[in-house]
Amino acid sequence: MNKSIYSGFPNSEELLRWFKKQPQKELPNINGHIHTPHSFSAFSEIVQAFQMAKEENVSVLGINDFYTTDGYDEFAELAVQNKVFPLFNIEFMGLQNDLQKAGIRVNDPSNPGRTYFSGKGLCQPGQMSEKSAIKIKNLIAESNRQTYEMIDKLNVYFSEKEFDIQFEAKEVQNKIAKGLFRERHIAQAVRIAVFEKEKTDLGRAALFNKIFDGKEIKSAIGDNAGLENEIRGNLLKSGGAAFVPEDPKAFLSLDEVMELIIDAGGIPCYPVLLDFGDENYTDYEEDKGKLLETLKSKNVFSIELIPARNNYKIFRNFVKYFNEKGFVITFGTEHNTPKLDPVKVYGGGGVDLDDEMKQINYEGTAVIAAHQYLKAKSEEGYLKDGTAKIDEKDYFVELGKAVIAKFLE
Repeated sequence: MNKSIYSGFPNSEELLRWFKKQPQKELPNINGHIHTPHSFSAFSEIVQAFQMAKEENVSVLGINDFYTTDGYDEFAELAVQNKVFPLFNIEFMGLQNDLQKAGIRVNDPSNPGRTYFSGKGLCQPGQMSEKSAIKIKNLIAESNRQTYEMIDKLNVYFSEKEFDIQFEAKEVQNKIAKGLFRERHIAQAVRIAVFEKEKTDLGRAALFNKIFDGKEIKSAIGDNAGLENEIRGNLLKSGGAAFVPEDPKAFLSLDEVMELIIDAGGIPCYPVLLDFGDENYTDYEEDKGKLLETLKSKNVFSIELIPARNNYKIFRNFVKYFNEKGFVITFGTEHNTPKLDPVKVYGGGGVDLDDEMKQINYEGTAVIAAHQYLKAKSEEGYLKDGTAKIDEKDYFVELGKAVIAKFLE
């Protein structure tokens, strides 16, 4: 879709007048963060996400691929066809060098300094300066280079162990990736190769055990997601035969990431990891008051969470705290692993979100929707010179609700 989804919308004043006359509806189910096959995804195609959204009564979906907006056009077309409101987002892996040197973990529990960071409500159709486009192109090229190197090492390992499995990197990329080529794609390719080579469960298990140098698999043969995670852990992660350390060139600084997001029309957003089992937290996030001040000092007034991975009580208290401070807050599911979970957002343990959490998610989503709409109309969105309009948040919430309702009409 080469034109904006808002091209037929009225101006904001007329839109708000129309919305005030509409009957009140129940709080919508919203998922503001899914990955598609343009980075790595549990979905075989983008359309699958929309099919599941319709089945699960999800009214809003947000594309959130790593480093790319290539899926935006198809996402917009499917959103219109399925009457599911689209959010246009992006995600980066940045690096805060000072925190890496200090050994401080941010929102990656295993890699100090590494910082996952999202942009919300980018321009649709996607647009950014040539400088930003070149930076992203170089990022993808460097990321893919590392993946190609992993395949080279994997081929050497398989050859030395006399396993009759070899890969041609470009062929694998063309077959199961769309531009960005990551280690998860390699794991998928290895699993498929084993399944093609051995036709029985026993034969497949035996071959995996040999590939893992005698270490027995823990996952059931029918558990594709579990097997691929074991392949990554045994072969592609640190200590594995095909591990290739990441080059600092594969990362931008947090300041550079934020500049890219704002240049592309988006709102900088920090993805919160929060607790990741037994009430553990990263160094960066363990004190929510300190995290609040840190984000504010960096001019970040939007956060997102993946509620399914958190203790619900911890998640709820955290969200209420940041909501009271005026932050724009949204929730998602990621779907950035092979496991195909529901599209509807649940809390940890499959808990349904309560109305207060759904309301906060709705309001955060509405701000992003209003921002997208205004930018599409060549007006100023939620940022003024890169700074969030905290004092005008209520207006953006109301306008965004109107935008969503009009789209879903």
